[in-house]
Amino acid sequence: MSYVLIVGAKSIVAQETARVYAKNGYDLYLAARKSDELGEFKNDLEVRSGVKVQLLDLDLVAYDTHENFYDSLDEKPLGVIVVAGYMTEQHKAEQDWSESLNTISVNYTGVVSLLNIIANDFEKQRRGFIVGVSSVAGDRGRKTNYIYGSSKAAFSAYLSGLRNRLFESGVTVLTVKPGFVATKMTENLDLPEKLTAQPSDVADDIFIAQQSGKDVLYTKWIWRYIMLIITSIPEFIFKKLSI
Repeated sequence: MSYVLIVGAKSIVAQETARVYAKNGYDLYLAARKSDELGEFKNDLEVRSGVKVQLLDLDLVAYDTHENFYDSLDEKPLGVIVVAGYMTEQHKAEQDWSESLNTISVNYTGVVSLLNIIANDFEKQRRGFIVGVSSVAGDRGRKTNYIYGSSKAAFSAYLSGLRNRLFESGVTVLTVKPGFVATKMTENLDLPEKLTAQPSDVADDIFIAQQSGKDVLYTKWIWRYIMLIITSIPEFIFKKLSI
């Protein structure tokens, strides 16, 4: 079975996704900063699933390293799943430019830098799949998280254009838009239980959607309709709301 590259492999969603792909026989590249910290997880995957797992150091904001990173892979991957992300509190991003810059750099410019390289290769090979984990926060700017949301909106637009470009090459591009997910990023938030997905559920949804060639995935599914309502509110009303 061919390799799948998972970027941002320290996140719980990435690790649950890795478990699903390993269970289905895919070998894995797990990329993250200080990837050696994933040693125990790597060993567990190999023992449980009998697949090959390689740990790779990758800094998404070190743009000039991305081409060498991809060229150095022992075997080019069949697919790439980008789960990397950064979310800070909105008021911190408003007051501290470094927080805004890091949000934009990790969530958008960093992944675009890497995916441009991978997409060019996949297009030449006329095969492969790309999965990008964006967010429902990108569907409409809200005062509570519009800096994070705008970075995810840009990523969603990028993936849409990439999907359009690569269609004729047989390369599939899946945009994943999670709503609330129970992760370290959201552990301090009071999230509604019925609208909050578990990382393992998101991982299962990603695998099923990617394997079926789906274009856009909302997870949980109900978020598609929640965001349809939110995006349908006229601006003259929406600007007065606190949601």
